[in-house]
Amino acid sequence: MKDFGEKRVIAAVRTEEELAAALKSGVACLFLLCSNILTIEKQLAEAHAVGKKVFVHVDMSEGIGRDTAGVTYLAGLGVDGIISTRTGIIRTARELGLPAVQRVFSIDSQAIQIPTVHPSFIEVMPGVIPKVIRRFCSNTDVPIIAGGLIETTDEVTAALQSGAVAVSTANQSLWK
Repeated sequence: MKDFGEKRVIAAVRTEEELAAALKSGVACLFLLCSNILTIEKQLAEAHAVGKKVFVHVDMSEGIGRDTAGVTYLAGLGVDGIISTRTGIIRTARELGLPAVQRVFSIDSQAIQIPTVHPSFIEVMPGVIPKVIRRFCSNTDVPIIAGGLIETTDEVTAALQSGAVAVSTANQSLWK
């Protein structure tokens, strides 16, 4: 897992307090869900200073365009990758050489569709349904990340045993 290191749990960070905890944790990678144009440089510098990789969720970042310019700006700052639900954002990131995580939400058995833009990773949400993770894994060679609603070590284990290469969670007790 060159993008996330040896660790298979990713810290999903929404607040400055969570960021501080994640920077002290054993995770190798952070999914920043709280960035904005005023804080991203400082957050990125702090994370890189302690050897953490940083993926920024473009769709949830205030003041950073959800377009080519926004992704180009983040790439120029040195982010390690981006996260988005938007095909155009994923395509732009890939064109810039940035790893890209495409988030998909599974709402029913008909909604399991593999993204066509060839993201680096697909984050399946919610990540607590092993059957859905297995179905995604069997339909693509893109590595799957399980995210959303993962709150226990049993859920982490179930997601990984179902084929996910990693899990993202805001539960700080799982960041160890």
